[in-house]
Amino acid sequence: MKKILVVLLTITFATSVFATSGRTNSAGCHKSKTEGYHCH
Repeated sequence: MKKILVVLLTITFATSVFATSGRTNSAGCHKSKTEGYHCH
């Protein structure tokens, strides 16, 4: 049971880290409706 929980948390964390629309400029920055202009 513990192993399944660890795997699910790892997958959730990994996908949220890379969650972006993909539309970034050459510097890795973009405009967000909620955060304004920011870089990753």
